[in-house]
Amino acid sequence: MSSTTMISTAGRALTPGAVALMLMLCLSWGFNQITIKLALPDVPPMLQAMIRSAGALPVMLVVGWLRGVKFVERDGTLGPGLLAGLLFGIEFVLIFSGLVFTSASRAAVFLYTAPFFVALGSHQFLGERLSASQWSGLALSFAGVALAIGVPQPNVDTKVLLGDLMVVAGGALWAATTLIAKGTRLRNAAPEKALGYQVALSIPILGGASWISGETVTHYPSLLSISLLAYQAIWVVGCTFVLWFALVRTYSASKLSAFTFITPLFGVVAAYFILHDPLTLAFGAAALLVIAGLYLVNKPDPEVVPDPNL
Repeated sequence: MSSTTMISTAGRALTPGAVALMLMLCLSWGFNQITIKLALPDVPPMLQAMIRSAGALPVMLVVGWLRGVKFVERDGTLGPGLLAGLLFGIEFVLIFSGLVFTSASRAAVFLYTAPFFVALGSHQFLGERLSASQWSGLALSFAGVALAIGVPQPNVDTKVLLGDLMVVAGGALWAATTLIAKGTRLRNAAPEKALGYQVALSIPILGGASWISGETVTHYPSLLSISLLAYQAIWVVGCTFVLWFALVRTYSASKLSAFTFITPLFGVVAAYFILHDPLTLAFGAAALLVIAGLYLVNKPDPEVVPDPNL
């Protein structure tokens, strides 16, 4: 996507309704890692992720059908859609596996390093120029991640660090799917179709990973676990992801991205109260460094003057 196109689509300010919707999305995403962790005793990670995708796909298909989306139209999105789907599936293999080893609060911070990788990838592959403040943000995020990984916490060992790195890798793949969506014909597809590729292809990938890992369900899941799986499938993937893509098509992506910085804070605080994850001042400082860095990375360039007619 050219810089001219990027500038021309950057200008629309958020309405109060859009702000409220973004806060709701961030709260939903912040709670998501906790739902995964809570369901693990009943449903193993890869099988849980596969069930989530399998439950979300019909939701997106129904919503798309009601909106008149042409899922089988030849529009040049098949190739990039399949690639995005492959990365999407591997992404959740890493994230769900990482959550077996690390805490939900740590995962909430490390997963939302994804915009950091988006900024690097946009500069490298899409030709987008980074300002001095954005480069400072990259350095700040690096410092925050390094501090968070190195912060002494109870029960942090090599397995926890492995889980941290798996979640960071998942965040990098999330960024890769974002870059594919921005730099290919997927950017012109309806949100339900763009996400449909990813969710559909993730089902066999996650199912295969579950089979290779020898995952089994040894007992009937509790009502709580079933409810949490429904929350992940129907609400998080089937609804909030579609709402996010719809917002990006309407409002400034940089202004929307600023709100996602709130998500790790929601996740860390919720994990502290619900799962009783340790929350130290040092780790809190690390989380703030990551969030501050991501804010600088995504801060709109003051030299870019939005089109007042948008």
